[in-house]
Amino acid sequence: MLERLIIQKTLRVPAGTGTVGDGTTVARQLDAVLLDVGFSASRALLEHVGTLAPGPALDLAATVVSAVRELVGDHVQHNAYFIGFPDGVPDTVEFWIERLRAAVLTGGGTATDAQLRDAVVSGGVNLLDLPAYGAYQHTYAELLAAHDALISAAGDRLTLLRLGDTVDVEAARLYLALAGSSTPHGEADLAILGELAVACLDGAQPAEIPVRENRAVLNGIRLVLGRPLVAVDTTTDVLRLACQVSGGDASLTTPTRFRAFRRRERRILLAALNEVVGASADKLGDVVRYAERWKRLGERLHPHEYDEWPHAREVFAVARGERRVRNLAGRAEAAIRTGAIGPAASVLSAAPGLLLRSADRLLRLASASERTVVLEAVTGALGSASGRVLCSLREHVGNRLTPASARMYASRSRRAWIGPDERPPLPAGLVAELSSLLDAEISARLPESDRPLVVDPEVLDVALPLSGKAAEGGFAVLPRGSRAPVSGELLRFFTYWRQTSKRTDHDLSVLLLNDEFHSAGQVSWTNYHHDGMVHSGDITDATDGATEFVDVPLTVRAHYVVPQVYVYAGESFDEVAESMFGYQTRTRDQRGAPFDARTVRARSHLRGQGRVALPMVFARGERGWQAVWLHLYLRGMPSFNRVEENTFTTADRVRALVERNYLTVSYLVDRWRGRTEVTTWNGRLPDEPITFVGIEAPEDLPDGSEAYTLDRLAELIPG
Repeated sequence: MLERLIIQKTLRVPAGTGTVGDGTTVARQLDAVLLDVGFSASRALLEHVGTLAPGPALDLAATVVSAVRELVGDHVQHNAYFIGFPDGVPDTVEFWIERLRAAVLTGGGTATDAQLRDAVVSGGVNLLDLPAYGAYQHTYAELLAAHDALISAAGDRLTLLRLGDTVDVEAARLYLALAGSSTPHGEADLAILGELAVACLDGAQPAEIPVRENRAVLNGIRLVLGRPLVAVDTTTDVLRLACQVSGGDASLTTPTRFRAFRRRERRILLAALNEVVGASADKLGDVVRYAERWKRLGERLHPHEYDEWPHAREVFAVARGERRVRNLAGRAEAAIRTGAIGPAASVLSAAPGLLLRSADRLLRLASASERTVVLEAVTGALGSASGRVLCSLREHVGNRLTPASARMYASRSRRAWIGPDERPPLPAGLVAELSSLLDAEISARLPESDRPLVVDPEVLDVALPLSGKAAEGGFAVLPRGSRAPVSGELLRFFTYWRQTSKRTDHDLSVLLLNDEFHSAGQVSWTNYHHDGMVHSGDITDATDGATEFVDVPLTVRAHYVVPQVYVYAGESFDEVAESMFGYQTRTRDQRGAPFDARTVRARSHLRGQGRVALPMVFARGERGWQAVWLHLYLRGMPSFNRVEENTFTTADRVRALVERNYLTVSYLVDRWRGRTEVTTWNGRLPDEPITFVGIEAPEDLPDGSEAYTLDRLAELIPG
């Protein structure tokens, strides 16, 4: 349903268009139910529900409640293996011995220590197959009955829902924002874009679609429905489109098995190729990079059957090696191999984005005399490159004064690996000059505003969303490298998964690191207790869904707390029917069931490639504890992944990310100070219209105001 997507993405509720009547009773009920899951309805939203007849009012209320419950993970039952968790969790060794005794003497009685030793030595006992191990021994209702009600605390989350326009208007607004975004989207937002594209196909279209994966999604819909393609200006755009409609990877990170295309679809794709190459033969230079995929696609498109599109046939001739074409990057690489760094920069000047992404390498390789030439080329490219590329280079330059402790590489699929940083640092003077040039260009591109800028201080440490690939979908999820303050006395992590077809065991674990990033202990299914931390127990089958929890008091003796989710056996994060990670904050005396939506601070999907997920780390600093988003996946082993075997690789990646300087919202705010009045949000609203930047906008902003919240932060990045 479009209404559900809009609510979850924007926290705006599309106005109902049902019969007018008296829905005040429904409005009061909606208000109460929303409070139970940590949300509140704005006055305008409650008044709107109250003006609808009871039937339409109930329909709208049900949609709202269902959407927000799913948003925070409250749409499933979060049971715990130990019914009294966090109380009543036994010592790990005592628990295993108890289960072992039950396995040795299945007919009853008590096994002796000698019998236990004999059973273990014989190798005939699989610890994970012990009686009652890994499966719930009580129902969810019994778990709830065993816990007192949650005691409300002043720090409990309360997220505001606002009234929006009609669903058509809200859908069109969100569609234009997603389709015209200047930053790539993650999988969740691309899926939303696909849903909206179908509904908004005949409505207003964005003036420009800068991100090529967005073009693939939109053109995939248009191709299937027989509509003209839009914004196709490279051969790779056609390849992405073919991957998209084949159910493959439009980012071209992984190969796609192309489906059979109908004759009408083949004609559309070949005509698009013919037009692109006919307009510029240089576009053939991109074909070599994906030659094997073009060969496979040619087997499906049969270009030899269409004499009317000779330029399209040239694409496949290049892919087969029958015609040689050197692209711009290849010419630059050839110059670099001969030591001609200045000429290489001149070649790359034809592609400003590629030049800026290569700037560090060129400046490192250039001689003293050539460095001036490279710097002049970079300076000349600044005005033509996108704002996202400028911000990315500014962040990169800010980390090049000293070598990193380790160099981390993260792919678009969020797979991470580590290598030594063997790059020599850039000279401090060069870093300062580049930074100044980039600051000036970025500042000049910021939009003019005649309204004061009011900034919530909690948004200042949020990393600029330069790519949606560096984040997951979910609730209150921030881009990689973002920091958020942590309140309360206790962190409670949770992971939920539901298998698709085969028995699947995901394990939630927590690794502690000291200030030198060395291990300071762990809690997992092999160690239920450590330094006040408690594990809820191991679940090894998730036919109907399963949840594991870990409690971490913020008095723990560690500098970093690293929650992780391991695939021990069965389906991966991409294969399960559903998987999520989140955290709650509580006071020690709040009690309540293990999961309560009111205490959920963030919930993210787990949908990456790899067998180990590192969603975030919690760091202790001068300002107290902060949550730092990682969004990383490690390859791991096919089975039997455990925290004890990944301590060093986890610590290396955490250190590389935590020590990196990310470009945050505070950087843009500083650039704005020279152009407009900037004040810090103190809880009081001015009378005149403002531009508000924050995690969540306050209610009752003055008329004429504009708010940039989490769902719109990418719009702050200059074009």
